[in-house]
Amino acid sequence: MEYRSLGRTGIKVSPLCLGAMMFGSWGNPDHEESSRIINMALDAGINFVDTADVYSAGESETIVGKAIKTRRESIVLATKFHAPMGDDPNQRGNSRRWIVREVEASLKRLQTDYIDLYQVHRPDPSADIEQTLSALSDLVHSGKVLAIGSSTFPAEEIVEAQWAAEKRGLERFMTEQPPYSIFARGVEASILPTCQRYGMGVISWSPLNGGWLSGKFRKGRQVDSVRAGRLPQAYDPSLPHNAAKLDLVDELDKIASNAGISLQVLAVGFVTKHPAISAAIIGPRTMEQLEGLLPALDVSLDQETMDAIDKLVVPGRNVAPGDAGYQTPALTSAWRRRRPS
Repeated sequence: MEYRSLGRTGIKVSPLCLGAMMFGSWGNPDHEESSRIINMALDAGINFVDTADVYSAGESETIVGKAIKTRRESIVLATKFHAPMGDDPNQRGNSRRWIVREVEASLKRLQTDYIDLYQVHRPDPSADIEQTLSALSDLVHSGKVLAIGSSTFPAEEIVEAQWAAEKRGLERFMTEQPPYSIFARGVEASILPTCQRYGMGVISWSPLNGGWLSGKFRKGRQVDSVRAGRLPQAYDPSLPHNAAKLDLVDELDKIASNAGISLQVLAVGFVTKHPAISAAIIGPRTMEQLEGLLPALDVSLDQETMDAIDKLVVPGRNVAPGDAGYQTPALTSAWRRRRPS
């Protein structure tokens, strides 16, 4: 396996990163089985694990911490903060007040004294980016965090953060974690090129587009899916963009068959083929799902296969608007787009 540079951090990571979102009440509540899945991934050569405080309200970090305790030094460990962790309005966001508190909670759950990569899970319009970077810089200087990154930031906010870090002499974001898949190609237009311009590593999430590219969602087939239960609209076949995905899955399955691989390996291989990508995050819930994804560690799609995908899905566009992962408040709040009457 060829390990890749994580941007300019000097850290080498496997082309697949084990995402831990499905470990805990959001997916697999069996801690022992989740631990076996984690260790099977590590035994296969994956050296990169990504989680977040919000995943199952901290349970995912707890599971990961127990699973990797005896092999911590060989693992690049990443986690994230931002999402609500309680009813208190200050138990969330990107403020210094929350960062310095929540990093201690994550360190405790992960049973470690340092985090290799600490990431801002989403932008926070209420927090000055300089305040966020200042707090994160202090964590780097203290040794609690080795590198910092962003997740699902639009290109303009990536640039603003880089500019603020340079202007104020602060630690800069070394990585970005955007959604990227055959069905979510919007990041190809500006986010990935911006990351390349600043030498940032890119750890893409949801290469299977929330399971759409796993092969289980097909026309006329009822699927018992944990995610579909949580986000029914994202999988409602009556919606035009979801109907389009069902049509595309059939065509993509033919491309995968011609390449001699499964649809899910095709999907992950597509993501890791992009020169900006350091690693693609896979998020198995079961041992069977992990086993089906591990062949993607060594896959390299040829140009004919990549061209066939481009003909089906337009580069730089998302099939479904919601696949962008984040929408600026300038669009989500109607009052921001209208003069008062």
